[in-house]
This record gives sequence, structure tokens and C-alpha cells, in this order.
Amino acid sequence: MAIQERRERERAERHQLIIRIARELAEAEGWEAVTTRRLAERIEYSQPVLYSHFAGKDAIVAAVALEGFAELAADLRAATREEAGPVEAFRAVAGRYLAFAAANPALYDAMFTLATDLPFGRPDSPAALKEGFAALAGPVAEVAGAEDPEPFTEVVWAALHGLATLGRSGRLRPDHAEYRLELLVERMLGKEAAPERR
Repeated sequence: MAIQERRERERAERHQLIIRIARELAEAEGWEAVTTRRLAERIEYSQPVLYSHFAGKDAIVAAVALEGFAELAADLRAATREEAGPVEAFRAVAGRYLAFAAANPALYDAMFTLATDLPFGRPDSPAALKEGFAALAGPVAEVAGAEDPEPFTEVVWAALHGLATLGRSGRLRPDHAEYRLELLVERMLGKEAAPERR
């Protein structure tokens, strides 16, 4: 029994090592640089060993994405705990989402832009996906007013994703980042006047 437990532990450690190395390589050189051959070299195991854990690169990307959703959920929950009221929590979550995207570009790509077979918005969605959405949906629902909270959250998410991806690709002026965030928050809260420009 001890030998079986050791093998299972080693397998789990190797599985995590593959995910960690893929993520590090993607953050350093982009997802194009992540190949099964390079990963096998980096983890110092053969490609068949790598394939015993993952069917291919898409499965590795999906595993990295799931890790990212768990991290994003924890980050967003921490942002809401730091704030006193629902408006402040909504603003904090929106800002934290954008900061997460900026700090983890390859991870964000795995989560939201690269093709995966992860089932979003379905009963069989993995727990990490549900937790990530719930961490955003909770504070958003608090400020949704008469709006249906789920589609309202999807619109907020889409707006944040647009700001994150357009900002990262240099298509938005960086000196307006804070103003855009305030504008988004104010508009989503139904405020008529634009926030004062800083």
C-alpha cells in the first residue's frame, strides 16, 4: 500500500510540475513556445510520460486555466472582504479583475482567449469555473438593482474583458485606465453623470 501511495503522490507532483512549467514558459515566451517537446525537456521526463498526464497541449492549457480560475476567485473574494459596502466591493472587484489580467497575461489568455474544451456556464462546468464566476457575480449582484443578476454579471465581465484585452494590446491609452474603470463602475450603477476626470 505504501508503494502505491508513493506512486500516486509522485504522479500528482509530476502533474503539478507540468502545469507549473507550462505556465512559466507561457508567461516568459508566450503560448506558442509551449510544446510537448519543450515541456518534456524542461521537466526531464519523456514525452510519453507527459502524455500519460495530458492528451496534448490543449489539455495542458485547460489545466492551467482551471488553476487560474481558482486564483482569480480567491483574489476577487479577497477584494470584497476588504470593502465596507456593495458599491465599494463592486469597484474593488472590477479593479482587481483588471489587475489580475495585467499581471498574468499568459494565464489570462489560457482562461479567456485560447480555445479549450472547458464547459462554461453549464451544470457540468468544473468547480473552479463556477467559483471564478461566483466571485465576480456576488458583488455584481449586490449592485444589479432591478436587473437580472446573471446577465448583468455577464455584461460586466464582457466589459472588463474588453478593457483588459484592449489595454494589454496597446489599443487603449494607459493614462486613462483609472478613469475608464470609474466610468464603467458609474455607468453600470446607473449613474447619469460621468465621474470627474483625474
